[in-house]
Amino acid sequence: MPGTTIAGALHERIRKEIKRRVAEHQYEMGDRLPSASELAKEFGVSLITIARALCDLQSAGVVDTVPGRGTFVRESRRFVFDIDFLFSSFKDESRYTLARSVTAASVTQGKIANPILLEFDTPNETMHCVKSMITVDGMPIIHDVLYVPLCFGDKIVDELEGKSVGEVLRGQGVQFDEVRLLVHAWPASDEAKVTFGISDGFPTLRRAYQLMTDNPSLTFFGVSESPFDRLAFSVSNKNDRKNSSR
Repeated sequence: MPGTTIAGALHERIRKEIKRRVAEHQYEMGDRLPSASELAKEFGVSLITIARALCDLQSAGVVDTVPGRGTFVRESRRFVFDIDFLFSSFKDESRYTLARSVTAASVTQGKIANPILLEFDTPNETMHCVKSMITVDGMPIIHDVLYVPLCFGDKIVDELEGKSVGEVLRGQGVQFDEVRLLVHAWPASDEAKVTFGISDGFPTLRRAYQLMTDNPSLTFFGVSESPFDRLAFSVSNKNDRKNSSR
């Protein structure tokens, strides 16, 4: 629609039009959108109006902006896993047929400072902090931060390569008596914004966990974070009819 000026809330109308084009595959996943100046000319509006529309689309997870390259249609693919899949074996093909991998990024030492973990009974002591990235079919979906007691040493970062948290700990003889989970929606952290290339305020699915053993002094904590449009969790709860009362 060259030379057409859209009345009303301009940036909102432009946002809706670009979103419609994405939904109807006029712009395919991974496609580069026309430049801001090209869009401004097409819609007959200012560059500021186009920038506002693209910012809204980025916050909604429709597009990604790559500095120096342009704006691209975001790949829309969501995976659904059991809520405990981080603690199961990645080799269990009877449950998962997608290629999953873990890449450990770093290991440092420090006390637990993430506010969400304060919901648990966290110790006031220094622990290993292991950061890793989990990918599925080549797509990064989870940024995970695991806190491990110092007695495990820092070699856990090497053992975590290609394995789940559960596999690594069970390989060292750790058995979980109880797993506590806290899942909620939260704006992307600074690390998530860098890891997933998402904007300020983009919502993520954040899960805090505590892995408890029969040894009260041996407890593990962690926080995983995923863009809300890439991951969903499923929960299965069996009802014991024999013990239920009417």
